[in-house]
Amino acid sequence: MCESKEKTFFKLIHGTGKEETSKEAKSRAKEKRNRLSLLVQKAELHEETHSSRSGPLAKETSVSPEEAVKWGESFDKLLSHRDGLDAFTRFLKTEFSEENIEFWIACEDFKKSKEPQQLIVKAKSIYKNFIQNDAPKEVNLDFCTKEIIAKSITDPTLHSFDAAQSRVYQLMEQDSYMRFLKSDIYLDLIEGRPKRPTNLRRRSRSFTYNEFQDVKSDVAIWL
Repeated sequence: MCESKEKTFFKLIHGTGKEETSKEAKSRAKEKRNRLSLLVQKAELHEETHSSRSGPLAKETSVSPEEAVKWGESFDKLLSHRDGLDAFTRFLKTEFSEENIEFWIACEDFKKSKEPQQLIVKAKSIYKNFIQNDAPKEVNLDFCTKEIIAKSITDPTLHSFDAAQSRVYQLMEQDSYMRFLKSDIYLDLIEGRPKRPTNLRRRSRSFTYNEFQDVKSDVAIWL
């Protein structure tokens, strides 16, 4: 009787051990699958990142030094060329001031609106992202210009942002554009050198609108 009980107890213990071993094996197999899945995801992410980086590089190398030299003639010529706009945007990102060119581009797109409802939606988006106090990409504008825009935001016209766009254009032309012409990004282009790694620098002090009250731009593209 005792011997029978011992055998039964042994079988129970032995069976439990096998069950635990089986669970451990399944757990390890599951962990390996998760790790493998993570490695695959990382590989795919690396491939996507590499592709996204090589894309702009391919476009940049297609710019001839002769074309890049023309961008140094005027700020307007730089912005009117797609590759020039891309190069300038890259430069502003190194200075953490890309909101200026993004605002300018948004205003250009806004003026192409044809439907009244489209005009309202875009106007509110520009105001929310670039104009209102503490906007995520707030641009440097004087109080008066901001107030005028705020009052017209519910019934905007194609010229609602003209004054603000002109102010930001002047700031970029007199400040960022001058530094861009001396940057490695631009010098590499005019000398036909391959793109080098971009170093981010601390955000430089941007001139305020008040410092440009007496400055008049030679380019009047909003008239």
